Amino acid sequence: MKRIIFFILVIFIGCKKETQSFFNINDYKNLKNAERFRDIGNQDSAYVYYIKAKEDLLKIHDNTEAARAITNIAIIESDKGDYHESIASSIEAEKLLSQKKDSNSKGISSSNYNCIAISSKNLKNFDDAIHYYQLALSYSTTKVDSLKYYNNIGDSYLEQKNVNAAKLYFKKALKTPDITDYARALNNLAKANFLENETYEAFPELDQALKIRVRQKDNPGINSSLATIADYYMKKDKNKALFYAKEMYTVAGKNKSPDDRLEALHKIMILDPENSPENFKRYVSLRDSLQTYRDNSIKRLSLLKYDVEKEKTKTQQVKAESAEKILKQYIILGILAAALVILLIIIIWYKKRQKILKQEKELEVKNTLIAMSKKVHDVVANGLYYAMAEIENLQKIDKERILNKLEILYNKSRHLSYDHIATENHDHFREKIKDLLDAFQNENRKVFIGGNDQSVWEGLSGSKKEDVFQIVQELIVNMDKHSRASQVTFRFEKIQDEICIFYYDNGIGIKNGIDPKNGLRNTENRTNSLNGKITFDTQTETGLEITISFPVS
Repeated sequence: MKRIIFFILVIFIGCKKETQSFFNINDYKNLKNAERFRDIGNQDSAYVYYIKAKEDLLKIHDNTEAARAITNIAIIESDKGDYHESIASSIEAEKLLSQKKDSNSKGISSSNYNCIAISSKNLKNFDDAIHYYQLALSYSTTKVDSLKYYNNIGDSYLEQKNVNAAKLYFKKALKTPDITDYARALNNLAKANFLENETYEAFPELDQALKIRVRQKDNPGINSSLATIADYYMKKDKNKALFYAKEMYTVAGKNKSPDDRLEALHKIMILDPENSPENFKRYVSLRDSLQTYRDNSIKRLSLLKYDVEKEKTKTQQVKAESAEKILKQYIILGILAAALVILLIIIIWYKKRQKILKQEKELEVKNTLIAMSKKVHDVVANGLYYAMAEIENLQKIDKERILNKLEILYNKSRHLSYDHIATENHDHFREKIKDLLDAFQNENRKVFIGGNDQSVWEGLSGSKKEDVFQIVQELIVNMDKHSRASQVTFRFEKIQDEICIFYYDNGIGIKNGIDPKNGLRNTENRTNSLNGKITFDTQTETGLEITISFPVS
């Protein structure tokens, strides 16, 4: 069905608007570049240029071509599995198209509604899918396209187990002059017939559809036929069903179609119980890999969109750059001065403490110094490093906010001699975590945050929130100092009564275990104090993976 969208767009992409010779040809340059990258299968580059083209075309009020660009954006988002974002983009396109309904804009609307329908179907919203397929049909400008939509509508009805309605649309779709579409309709109608009546002899029709698809080298269609024949024999002859399921798995592997391989494995697990454990492992591994790929694809689109937006504001940022540099210099000088004051406080406290502990055992002195070092590291060093990173990396600096951070650090340093340092107010803990991690993101490093929802942190005491904040701070500071990473990922999850922190960076990793002097040792000790577990995965070729878990209460 994804091919249908591009097929329709190819028909209309060559159709020009009403003559607009008064527009500069450069206004359409990004649109042409986007189409060129789309045609060679480079979706990432096409996505970037379609976003740029959209801005260009809106500036010159060419809403029809802007809608075409946005429709293609929606198609790429749907292909990558970002269905909600795709629907939002399609709605944006339709708002522009609703202002004008000539033959050109109708064709774009038809493609746009078809894209919404595909995303809705993938989200299992079959009523919405049928509704938008009907809208795509109402704006269709060719018979071939209309008959494609009949097939799509019938397929959605079949998903709802409404076999009678599905058969009506499949019969209409059979009238298509396109041999590939005919094979699809024939396969679907035969499927509907044997689902309605188990005694129906569907194989001759299914085999005919399969042979057509083989001749046409319609690889997705071949997999669809093999899946349908396997389903047909599921209750009739399990050996034949298993044969076609295995054939589907093989063909899907050659075609590099992970969705079809996943479907084939599911059938094989049911039909081959003797090898079920092995097949189940393959199924889970493939499913997880596919989900990871789609998640990364969605993140990639978000980053591409972010980069385009950043490029738009680059000129404004250059104007403010000089003033920003001066402000940064003054703030860094202030931080250094504060650091000297804090160091002086620590020295004075240490001397007083040394007099008090002079007659105590050497072990007690050593333990005190270790505890003090940890407090200095957690409260002062990491806190200062966080503030410096925020100044270095953030695009705009909030002077009042930085001064507040320094005041907090100063007040904490005054109480370093006490056994307990009052924790900060963590009512807005989610925002504090986000602000901390955002401070370490710059043009050379991306920091991804997942699962940082308020619900994850509910029920966590203030002291534990302080420990979690310090753990996250130690991880991100250690990364900035040592890893040379360009990508860092934090993911937070609450699983039953435990909170899990998943950390990954693509830096140089850890060689020969953890250095006791390394900040990660503090992370390990702090995790133990939370009655938690910490795992360092140092077997990866590059980068570092850390998993931390601890009970909520």
